[in-house]
Amino acid sequence: MSTSVPLPSRLATGDLALASVTAVLRAIGESTHADPNPDRIAMAYRSDRLLRIDGEPPSVWSPFSGFWRAGDGWLRTHGNYPHHALALRRGLGLSADADADDLRAALAAASVVDSVARITSVGGLAVAVAQENPNYDATLRSHPLVEVRRIGEAPRRSTRSRGTGQAGPTAPLRGIRVLDLTRVIAGPICTRTLAVLGAEVLRIDPPRLDEPEWQHFDTGHGKRSARLHARSAQMTSLLKDADVVVLGYRPSALARLGLSPELLAEQHPGLIIAQLSAWGTAYPDRAGFDSLVQAESGIAMTESPDGERPGALPAQALDHSAGYLLAAAVCETLRRRMDEGGTWHVETSLRRVAAELLAMPRRDEPRPEREIDAAAHSQEFLVDGRSVVTAASALPGFSFAAPHPWGGDHARWLPPRTERA
Repeated sequence: MSTSVPLPSRLATGDLALASVTAVLRAIGESTHADPNPDRIAMAYRSDRLLRIDGEPPSVWSPFSGFWRAGDGWLRTHGNYPHHALALRRGLGLSADADADDLRAALAAASVVDSVARITSVGGLAVAVAQENPNYDATLRSHPLVEVRRIGEAPRRSTRSRGTGQAGPTAPLRGIRVLDLTRVIAGPICTRTLAVLGAEVLRIDPPRLDEPEWQHFDTGHGKRSARLHARSAQMTSLLKDADVVVLGYRPSALARLGLSPELLAEQHPGLIIAQLSAWGTAYPDRAGFDSLVQAESGIAMTESPDGERPGALPAQALDHSAGYLLAAAVCETLRRRMDEGGTWHVETSLRRVAAELLAMPRRDEPRPEREIDAAAHSQEFLVDGRSVVTAASALPGFSFAAPHPWGGDHARWLPPRTERA
């Protein structure tokens, strides 16, 4: 079998995917299992295309998400959440029932800068499609791909005896409790990876911000899922007994909710705080998604089919790679905490991953697409009476547990299992 991951693109998307998955295996010291399967990695990175719910592929993109031609260039919008689609309309002065054709006409009549400014001023999501900026990318690459910093003192901590994970006794993260405060793809990929390695992962969402069902089925494997207010006493109790918290909200939003890494480190010594953002903590108020980072970083124009129209990577590779890389760093930091103690901050961003990809060797043209047997790289589950088919785990030797229904669990840790001698 070829060691090339079949994710055809000019940029080294397949190489990035292989390196990201391999980073997890190295972090847990897995040298006895087989090497990762390139086809399985490709299917895992394209998991939204493999997903079936009761035999049907879900609709994963809103008509308000995409590339649009403006009067002087291109821009990219994201409107998958209803409140983002509404903000797009409002920013452009459109009615609440305006459709994609209305959006197209409004954007074509204005400049890129004007439309982006109007949309973002009301909380919508849009960026200009830009050429790559090698100087800025080099500045980003002067920092580690995943930054790991000790930000507080705490005694050494071992939690191996708790035995609360869903996997068997040989799972490397058995006994580790992970509080998942993430949404969309990158953060959930990170926590899904920690769950398949044996950690007990509890995902918490705000009570009034629903997650698209398909998105949860695609990334919710092996986790419990509950709804809870961030400032509740119950959240404080969960954090007190957690080993790891994974943060995926904008840095400014975390600060408003009392969940900034600095405050968490002060209140919960010994906690490992893993943080993902779209643009990096230097831009605390800026929201973003993989597609927007691809557009602004220059990836979209690098992948242009004709040098004029923007293109895209063959998968949401920034999200997936950021998730695996952050999970790998969490595994390594858990070992350091066991040996050294301390409170730790682990951080990366989609934009930092984009800078890494843009520095890797590239091709003049993508390799031809080749067919992969999807059935050989999928798992099927029954979730609350519904058939769910998803991509299988990219980590050799590890299988996913079923996703739970979104928001259907209690916001509490499982009691420790009684260990056998």
